Formats: sequence, structure tokens, C-alpha cells
Amino acid sequence: MKTPLKLTLFLVAANSLMLLLFGASVYYFLYTYSYTDFYKRLETRARISARYNLEANEQKSESFKALREEYLEKLSNEREYLVAVAPNANLDSIARKISLPAEFIRNIFENGRATWQINKTFYAGIRHIEANQSHIAIVSAENYYASNHLIFLRNVVVVGVLFIILVTAYLSIYFSKNIFAPIKKITDRVKQISTDNIHLRLEESSSDTEISSLVSTFNDLLNRLETAFETQKNFISNASHEFSTPLTSIIGEAEVMLKKERTPQEYQSALQNILSQAERINQITQSLLMLAQTGYTRNTIKFEIVRMDDLLWQVKEIMDKLNPKHRIEIDFSLLPENHKKLKVNGNRQLLTVALANIMTNACKYSNNKPVYASVASGNEQVIVVVRDLGVGIPASDLPFIYDPFFRASNTKNFDGYGIGLPLAQNIIKIHNGQMQVSSEVNKGTTVQIKLPVARL
Repeated sequence: MKTPLKLTLFLVAANSLMLLLFGASVYYFLYTYSYTDFYKRLETRARISARYNLEANEQKSESFKALREEYLEKLSNEREYLVAVAPNANLDSIARKISLPAEFIRNIFENGRATWQINKTFYAGIRHIEANQSHIAIVSAENYYASNHLIFLRNVVVVGVLFIILVTAYLSIYFSKNIFAPIKKITDRVKQISTDNIHLRLEESSSDTEISSLVSTFNDLLNRLETAFETQKNFISNASHEFSTPLTSIIGEAEVMLKKERTPQEYQSALQNILSQAERINQITQSLLMLAQTGYTRNTIKFEIVRMDDLLWQVKEIMDKLNPKHRIEIDFSLLPENHKKLKVNGNRQLLTVALANIMTNACKYSNNKPVYASVASGNEQVIVVVRDLGVGIPASDLPFIYDPFFRASNTKNFDGYGIGLPLAQNIIKIHNGQMQVSSEVNKGTTVQIKLPVARL
């Protein structure tokens, strides 16, 4: 990447060159046109001069003269030359006689017309034949346009080009300091940031510019990336811990059994312990697989119309079968009159898993105290609320409840892996819904789920 100074110099040089070429082109073409046009004007005067001076018919001669005086303006230092040329006349002597170059006179006589310039004076001559007698008619004048207007135009072009170059240089320096330099600074800083020092941030300024907005946006991105990396590290650390505990137990149990012969009862007891730990690993694995699958896009999941009141009742029945001690009470008093407002477009199996996880947590952390579930609906959303009277979640732990394997600090006496809520949140997100958790220690936790009503 070019440095801001080099880029500035390049822009100034490029713009200056283009402006100079443009100004020079305009001046050159006008200069050339003015000369060509002036020669044509002189030639026209030479023809008219020959006509009214050599015309035999006096009336026509006067007409040409009147035409010239009425419609042709007088040129600066205009002079006329009219010379008769005999068949064998010496053109050099004619040239000396009228003080003009012999070559110019010879070109007029041989080609029928010619032009010539000396200093500011321009000459145009023609060969005119009248009554079988050859004549040379020449008109000379100073080109006032070329000597005055073109000089003025040249000065305007030069001043304009210099002015635009100065403006371009100023703007280039301004952009270099306020745009190119900050962008290069951002680029250099970003190159220093890696996974090892992702805590580094770009320096933000107080100015309200696009660059400041870019820096702020990039810092926000780094904040999210740092959070994601930390979450990943915590996930790996917690997952390793969750897997290592049952694996260590299985390995230890097997090693103890293999050290010597055991009784059948001891082998059965050891196998029972190994089976229990293996089931624990299987549960963790299944939960992780489900958590990973819910991270996919909704295009990979089949959706259907699901009534949330029916689904809530089915989940209660499943929970009661798994543990008859659960005390789940469902409140249908808020159901809308129009049952269509209870329907959502979703995957029944995933929604069952989400509600089951939420209810399982509510029953587990409330020591089987009553758990209250209700469903209601508005015009746009179906709302499911699950409330318990359990141990609650400390306020300091609430920001981390969706991190896999995270468990609140007051849940050490309860079994669990810390996957239920992250899995439920992923499922709700897949359904374009929202899940909100509010809690107070020793007073309970409330989980509110909002899902969009299906468009039928």
C-alpha cells in the first residue's frame, strides 16, 4: 500500500498533468483555428479588392467596393497590393518592387493562392485574371485576435491551471491527513491484532466522521470476536472437564477390577458403575450434537404448523412420565378466542426439546416445588411463560447462562451439564423467536418465550 505522502504526490502530479494537457490542447486548437480563419478573411478581401479594382464594368466595381465597405470590417494596419504580371515578367523584380518575398509571389503565381506571415503581420494573396491579363492581389493586416484575445486566453488558462493545481494539492493533502493516513494507521494496527492479542483495539477519536464510525464498528467486531473466542475457550475447557470426569471413573474402575480376580458381585458392581458413567458420556454427547445441529440455518430443518397449547400439554405429559414427582401446572386462562393465534411455523421435535429443557431446569432447581406454565397470544406473537419458585440465578451469573457448560454458582448440589438453556435458546432463534430469562436468588426464575404467529 502506498504511503499517504506518495499517494498525495501522485494525485497532484496526475491532476496537474491532465490539466496542463487540457489547457494546452484548448489553446493550441484555438490558436490554429484563429490563424486559419484570419487567412481566409484576408483571401476574401484580396478577391474583392481585385474585383472592384479590375472590373471593367464601373457599376459592378462600385458594387463590390460598397459591399466591402459595408460588410467587411477594417482590419488592423490593413494594406492592399495589386500588381499586373506580364507573361514574361520577372517575379523577383515584382517582389522587390512591393517589398515582399519572391517565394511568396512565386507561390501565388504558380498555385493561384498563398499565405505568408512576418512577425504580427499576415499576408494572403491570389492570382486574378481579368481580360487575359494576370494580376496578383495581396491583402495584409495584423491579427488582432491572435495578438490580444489569444494572449488573454493563454493567461486565463495558465492562471486557471495553477489555481486548480493549488486546490488539488490542498484537497489531496487534506484527504491524505484525514482519510488516507487514518486508513493506513488502521491497517497497520489491524495487522498487529491476532488471536494472541485480540484484546487490542483501534484508537477511537471524538470526531464524528466516517473513519471514526469505521473504527467504532471494527472495535465492536473485535469485542464480539473476543467474546466468541473466550466462549470457545470456556466451552473447550468445560467440555474437557465434563468428559474427563466419567472417563477417569471408567478407566479407574476398570484398572481396579483387572488387578486381581473378583467375585461376580464385584464385577457386576463395577460394570454398573462403568455403565452409569458411559450413559453420562452418552447424554453429554447427545446434548452436544443437538446443540451443534441447532446452530445450522433453518433451511436444513423441516417446519410445520404447531399449536403451542397442545405442545405445552404434551411436554407436561412427557415430564410427568419421566418423573411423577414433578408438579407442573398449566394455566390456559389467557388463551385467545381465535385458536389460529396459537399456531406457529416450527419444528415440533425441536420445540419439544426446548420446552422440555426449560421445564426440566424449573423442576430440578426448585426441588419439585410447583412450576407454573402458561400460554397467551397477541396479534403477532405467541407467548409461553415458565415460572418456578426455585433457587434462582445470581445477577452476576445471568450474562453467562447461554454459554455451553456454564452453571450458576449456586447449583453445585444439582446434577446437570449446562447445556439445556443454550440449546433452548438456539432452537428459539431458529424459529425467529426470543427467549428472556429473569431471576432472583431464592425466589425463582421466569423464562418467557415469544414466537411469531404463523401466517395461514
